[in-house]
Amino acid sequence: MNKKIVVIGSSNTDMILQMKRIPRPGETILGGRFSTAAGGKGANQAVAAARAGGDVSFIARVGNDMFGKQAIEGFRRDGIDTHYIFTDPTEPSGVALIFVADDGENSIGVASGANGQLSIDDIDRCREVILSADILLMQLEIPLETVRAAVKLAAGKGICVILNPAPAQPLSDDILQAISILTPNESETQLLTGIEVTDEHTAELAAQSLHQKGIKTVIITMGAIGAYVYSSDFTGLVSSFPVKPVDTTAAGDVFNGALAVALSTQMKLKEAVRFANAAAALSVTQLGAQTSAPELNTIMKLLNEGMKT
Repeated sequence: MNKKIVVIGSSNTDMILQMKRIPRPGETILGGRFSTAAGGKGANQAVAAARAGGDVSFIARVGNDMFGKQAIEGFRRDGIDTHYIFTDPTEPSGVALIFVADDGENSIGVASGANGQLSIDDIDRCREVILSADILLMQLEIPLETVRAAVKLAAGKGICVILNPAPAQPLSDDILQAISILTPNESETQLLTGIEVTDEHTAELAAQSLHQKGIKTVIITMGAIGAYVYSSDFTGLVSSFPVKPVDTTAAGDVFNGALAVALSTQMKLKEAVRFANAAAALSVTQLGAQTSAPELNTIMKLLNEGMKT
C-alpha cells in the first residue's frame, strides 16, 4: 500500500501560445496557436503524483470563479483529495501566460491571485492531514512564510519533506535545514549556491554546498542529461530517457510528483529518481502542464523498454 502524499502549492489556469519562437521584448509574432490547460506547480505535482499511482491530498487556494471550479473538478477526476482546497472570497484564481517555441522551450508569466493568499492560518487548519502524511511535497508559488510553517510542522514530526525550490528565490538556512530532499534545476541551484551547473562535476560541487547547509539529500534536475543525486544512499548521475521534446513546461513538476510516489512505495532512491526521470521524459512529449502528466502504466512501459536497451 502506498504511503500518504500531501502536496501544498499553487493552482493556475495556463493560457498557452505555441509559436515558432518566443518573442523578444517589444516584438509581435503572428501565427501562433492558442489553448488553455490546467496548471500551477502545486497542482501539476499533485496530478502527476496521482496519475503515477500516489495517494494524494492537495492543499491550495483558488478563486470563486470558473477557473477555480474547473480546477477542483479536474483534481477529483484524478482521484485527488480536494477537502483542503480553499475558495478565496476576494482574489481570482491564478493564471499563467505561456509561450512555447517549436523546439519545446518556454517562457512563462504568472498572476498569482488566490495562490498568494494561502496562509499560515490555512496550514493550521490543515494540520491534521499534514501530520498524517508520509511525504510532504512543496514548491515556491505560494508565500514563503506559508512554506516555512508547513515545512517546519512536518519536519518536526519526522515527515519526509520534498521541496522543489521553484520559481527560484533565496531560501534561509532554517528552511533548508528542515528539508529532507531538495530538487532544484540548474538555474535554481545557481541561485542557491552561486555555482553554475553545466555538467556532472559542477553538479557535484553544488550538491555538496547544499548538503553542507543541512539538507540530507539533494537532487539536481538537469533536463535531457538526467538528475544528479547526492545522498548517503547513492551519489551520482541518473541518466534521463531520450525523447523528442514538444513542451518542457511541467517536466520538473512531473519529476517531483513521480519521485514522491516512487519513494512512497519504498523504492530505493536511485530507482525512484529513474522512475521520476521516465515520467518527466514522457511529459515533454505532450503539450501542456497537467495534460502532459503520464499514467503509471505508461511510465512503467518506458522504464521496461529502457532496461532492454
